[in-house]
Amino acid sequence: MLYAIISEDVNNSLERRLAARPDHLARLEALRDEGRLVMAGPHPAIDSEDPGEAGFSGSLVVAEFASLKEAQAWADADPYMIAGVYAGVTVKPFKKVLP
Repeated sequence: MLYAIISEDVNNSLERRLAARPDHLARLEALRDEGRLVMAGPHPAIDSEDPGEAGFSGSLVVAEFASLKEAQAWADADPYMIAGVYAGVTVKPFKKVLP
């Protein structure tokens, strides 16, 4: 089943984000290579493709996992979570309708 992993950043997370980004991307690339990643990306803190020093306010990952428990465990082990980038993470079942 698909799950949406919705993360909210702590204030001023950009420096921590940049430091943990290679490990974070490696986990996402592994999901992609397994054919389980639907989409992933950050939420810019301002209305801009490149928010610069404003940074990001959170992230969204939609991916396939065997269970909610597995999706939550994956989210809890995210390098951004470990590095203190995220203030919190919500994991919910997701039903893709379109496209």
